[in-house]
Amino acid sequence: MTEPGQHRLLIRCMLLSVATALTTMALKAGAAWITGSVGLLSDALESGVNLVAAVVGVFALRTAAKPPDENHDFGHGKAEYLSAAVEGAMIFAAAAVIVWTSVRRLLEPQPLTEVGLGLFLSAGSSILNLAVGLLLLRVGRQHRSVTLVADGKHLLTDVWTSVGVLAGIGLVAVFGWYVLDPIVALLVGLNILRIGYGLVRESVVGLLDAALPADDVAQVQQVLDRYRADGSVTILPPRTRASGRQRFVYLTVRVPGDWTVRAGHDLLDRVEEDVRSALPGTTVFTHLEPVGKVARRR
Repeated sequence: MTEPGQHRLLIRCMLLSVATALTTMALKAGAAWITGSVGLLSDALESGVNLVAAVVGVFALRTAAKPPDENHDFGHGKAEYLSAAVEGAMIFAAAAVIVWTSVRRLLEPQPLTEVGLGLFLSAGSSILNLAVGLLLLRVGRQHRSVTLVADGKHLLTDVWTSVGVLAGIGLVAVFGWYVLDPIVALLVGLNILRIGYGLVRESVVGLLDAALPADDVAQVQQVLDRYRADGSVTILPPRTRASGRQRFVYLTVRVPGDWTVRAGHDLLDRVEEDVRSALPGTTVFTHLEPVGKVARRR
């Protein structure tokens, strides 16, 4: 798929996520209002976070797709990490509201109403989140989009959260243990905090120029080993970094000192082309160094 086509696909996926968040938030808010459950309210708040994160993700993807300019020689790929960081921060905010509401209801338990209808609405929203979350994860991993993977994981986390909430509300309805409602909501809030921490940590690692994944580096090494095989060429271990969907590889290539400039240049061209073939879309930087004695010009 071409780069413009890939970008359009990612944007469409994020717009689908926005529509899904709007729908599930409405369903869960309706369920919370009908039943009076803080557990379902906490679930609705998490969907609100999904909505904000998806909107931010759309802008992040559009920014990341911009070509290099005079102020950004290496492009705008790190915008996707900022999206993941914003999503993590929003999760922290939602979790704080959930925990506060849960503690208040824990101190003053209240009965629930229309539990059956509330569970039906919440279950429907969970099925929608599951389908869209799996789609975002698949497309995000296929096209190496930090934004889509983060949003997909968040939606799937929302599914498990909803399952826990539904189980708790079901027990309240069957046994009348009203205290379970705020306890479930409190557990939801703590789980959301854990997810938010993971997203913020991942975005910070990316902003600090983390190396490429081990599998990517291994593919680069396989290419370089072919050139090292005859012993005349030495290639130092590659240095790598990721910037959103962008990948960068830096290589130092050492050749015999009596090689011509043309021979060294042609070698670097072949190395760069082979690395890009192994990792499509990778930007490769090479530096040539002579080895051995070189006749000095007088």
